[in-house]
Amino acid sequence: MKTLNLRNIIIGLAMVAAAGLALAITPTHKLADQGQKLDLEKLVPKQFGDWTLDTTVVPLTVSPDVQANLDRIYSQTLSRTYVNKQDERVMLSIAYGGDQGRSTQVHKPEVCYPAQGFQIKRMAKEFLDTSFGTIPVMHLVATQGSRTEPITYWIRVGDSVVRGALEQNLARIKYGLTGKVPDGLLFRVSTISSNEHDSYRIQQAFVTSMLQAVPSADRVRLVGKLGS
Repeated sequence: MKTLNLRNIIIGLAMVAAAGLALAITPTHKLADQGQKLDLEKLVPKQFGDWTLDTTVVPLTVSPDVQANLDRIYSQTLSRTYVNKQDERVMLSIAYGGDQGRSTQVHKPEVCYPAQGFQIKRMAKEFLDTSFGTIPVMHLVATQGSRTEPITYWIRVGDSVVRGALEQNLARIKYGLTGKVPDGLLFRVSTISSNEHDSYRIQQAFVTSMLQAVPSADRVRLVGKLGS
């Protein structure tokens, strides 16, 4: 009986210690609370290079349950369509969340698009070269009926750009071990076209032109600290 009681005591102490350790390493310092607050409407110019807003294209609406989930995860979202003089159109969507905890980290398009009835036909890790460095991106193709939509996106977690669930979770854990909660941003551009090669070329030109038009501090908020 004494042995059983001793074992229960040891188990109880271990549980208390584990709970205390979990509390001690739970990140509480939010990076989003530092510095100037992000404002997507002001950060992203409405006109840059050869690109201007196209107000004739209405962004896709989402179902109420999906919208409620988006409101829980993101503190800001921005959806616009741009057009250039060659009549090439790019749809831009940016979503920002100040808390990249496990339950509130930004959602990837390969999850969100199927929730709206799309099918993901292809998905691959790629790189997008700009004059400021190379951005690790994801390319995917979403289809719904006759609509084909090649997509380029990346996720910024803190100062890093990540691709896929593994990289996203590793970045979150890395910050968590330092007691910090990173902010996060999803940057997505897409075109409606069955020509994937041309779509990705147009999207690269669009992203490069935008990055050239914003101040360096705002550029970091979009793409983190890029390497060459």
